[in-house]
Amino acid sequence: MKQNRKWYDYLWIAELTYLILGLFNILFAWLGMLFFCIPLLIAIFGGSKAYCSRYCGRGQLLELLGRKLKLSRNAAPPRFLRHPIFRCGFLAFFMVMFSLMLLSTYRVFTGAPLSEAVTLRWMFRLPWQWADVSFAAPWIAQFAFGFFGVMLTSTILGLVTMVLFRPRSWCVYCPMGTMTQGICRIRNRKEMKDDGRACT
Repeated sequence: MKQNRKWYDYLWIAELTYLILGLFNILFAWLGMLFFCIPLLIAIFGGSKAYCSRYCGRGQLLELLGRKLKLSRNAAPPRFLRHPIFRCGFLAFFMVMFSLMLLSTYRVFTGAPLSEAVTLRWMFRLPWQWADVSFAAPWIAQFAFGFFGVMLTSTILGLVTMVLFRPRSWCVYCPMGTMTQGICRIRNRKEMKDDGRACT
């Protein structure tokens, strides 16, 4: 029986389009803030991880590549990837890198020279000299370079774990998933307490 597809089943196209647009014009990297903010807003106001299970274009893309195109070994990911200590540690590392990216953006805003490079895996600098950012403020371009580096790095990590393990193994330790899960737990615990059903 053919399964009825919903509009959100095609959000992998948005993820793929974002990556392609960023290669043509780095300023499109700003669109990635949607992927950053929407999961948090859904968790804060909705109290659920609906974004992760339903709307995440990256998860859908990994599922498509791994399961439909059979690029995944489909092996169980190692236990440490889902361990709270590893997940929280990876989230902390991710947030430190994000903060350093914001710091470099602030430095350019205050007069430092623009660095036209995307940092891959937070270590390898890929020169982006062909990008035309002359029509944008330097700090806007600097944020775009930094943020696209974060998005590209996390995509590569997702692809690697997809090939080595199950298609959506990235979702096990995704920083956004860890953050939204924490927000949902705090929010739902507060609601239980307000209803007189305190957790024990």
